[in-house]
Amino acid sequence: MKNVTDSFVSLGHWPSAGSFGFNTDILATNPINLSIVLGVLIFFGKGVLSDLLDNRKQRILDTIRNSEELREGAIEQLEKARARLRKVEIEADQFRMNGYSEIEREKWNLINSTYKTLEQLENYKNETIHFEQQRTINQVRQQVFQQALQGALGTLNSCLTNELHLRTINANLGMFGAIKEITD
Repeated sequence: MKNVTDSFVSLGHWPSAGSFGFNTDILATNPINLSIVLGVLIFFGKGVLSDLLDNRKQRILDTIRNSEELREGAIEQLEKARARLRKVEIEADQFRMNGYSEIEREKWNLINSTYKTLEQLENYKNETIHFEQQRTINQVRQQVFQQALQGALGTLNSCLTNELHLRTINANLGMFGAIKEITD
């Protein structure tokens, strides 16, 4: 502490102008030099430091402003995307419901169409069976009739003599004559 006060006291005693030398008292010269350097730095560096801080502050504020604008834009785009998503979900639900309805409608159309086709096939089958039965019955009738006719002709040919044949013809002519008189 004594050295510090001594250095301030010794400031009042400047050496003469002709002498120049090194001051080896480090404690006496450093605080003076440091205070001068700090004073010069503060005086000249204050503006530079102030400008640097102002520039840094302005860049930070610009970055914050840009971030806010980007955030607002992102929020707006997010809301638009959410609205589009809701719209697409509604449309998807409608398509899904319409698809299910269409599938159900097509299923019932197919069932009804198949049922009608089966009914038609059943009717065709029944008609075909009925037609075949009638055809078979007619064929059997014709065969029975032909056999009966052939049997009758055979019997008639074997049993009829000329005399019996003439009597049958006369009897039939008599019946036709009587029928003709009744109708006239």
